[in-house]
Amino acid sequence: MLNIRFREKTNTWPAFVDLFSNLVIILIFLLIVFVFLWTTTSVFNKDTGAKTVADLRRTNEEQAQKIVQMTADEEEAKRLLVLARTELENLSANNDALATELEQVDVSVEELVAEYEAQVAELQSQGADLQAQVANLTTQLNQATLDKQRTAELEQERRALQEQMAAQRASLAEQLNKLQAALDAAEEESHQKDIQYVEMSTRLNKALADKVAELNDVAQYQSAFYKAIKDALGDDNFITTEGDRFIVSSDILFSSGSYTLSPEGKNQLRLIANVIKDLENKIPTNIDWIIRVDGHTDRKQVMRGTRGYSNNMELSLLRANAVVDELARDGVSRRRLVPSGFGDLHPVALGTDASSLQQNRRIELQLTNR
Repeated sequence: MLNIRFREKTNTWPAFVDLFSNLVIILIFLLIVFVFLWTTTSVFNKDTGAKTVADLRRTNEEQAQKIVQMTADEEEAKRLLVLARTELENLSANNDALATELEQVDVSVEELVAEYEAQVAELQSQGADLQAQVANLTTQLNQATLDKQRTAELEQERRALQEQMAAQRASLAEQLNKLQAALDAAEEESHQKDIQYVEMSTRLNKALADKVAELNDVAQYQSAFYKAIKDALGDDNFITTEGDRFIVSSDILFSSGSYTLSPEGKNQLRLIANVIKDLENKIPTNIDWIIRVDGHTDRKQVMRGTRGYSNNMELSLLRANAVVDELARDGVSRRRLVPSGFGDLHPVALGTDASSLQQNRRIELQLTNR
């Protein structure tokens, strides 16, 4: 808290002015005495008397001028001292008035300080709000900068895509032109092929007619062939006829997992070989016929480590080859025998029971043309 008090002082200025005036008069008196003594001493010196008198006169004149100047300076000093005294009196009066005003001001200083502290608190609160606003604006500015950069990147990507699309359109136009040219050439080629197609259709129809006639020739011997096989093998449950082929169960020809013919299997194949040999003598030589020997297995997977084959496809082909080899040893011409293996791809029974699996393990023989 501001607390100012002025002490009451005694005004000593008039005494100071009088003292200063007396000091000046004393100094002038002492200077005159000094000059007088110095002059008297110089005059009574015979050697330098004349010169000294001249110097003394000149000195007296100079001293007289100095005295006049000092008198004028004293008057001026008095005048200045009077002015200074008047100014000091005015200052004293102003100091009294100022002390009175300060006493009045001192009463409201506490109120001013309290008001100042309240304004400072309000300004601090406003400063905190402004800092929060500045932080928010900084965040928005950073986001705007990022958005601006993203917009620039998107604009660059859009331009790149436009250039790419323009290049693709040009490429597509070029390809369309090439395709149109190719289409025109294809239409011309198609016209030429239509002519060739008519000619080929004519030849194909003739060939199909010949093939149908040949098949008809083979077909007339199929029923007799299958009947002869049935008669030769008797009413064995392991032999069945289905459509244009007859089926021999693999179980009568091979043991489980084997492609070596059993003795019973060899006996059955010997009877079939006799029928085939008899058929060779009956079918005219102009009919190109064959006996297809197709091997089939069940769905059981081959055990790992089995020697000789690695899957059912190989096993079925090995069994078909074994049948062909045995028929050839029994006197059937090998050029009439064609072996093939289908593994478990064409089952005749879809179940997983023992009966279904047994039906799928089979050798099929079919009389057909080559």
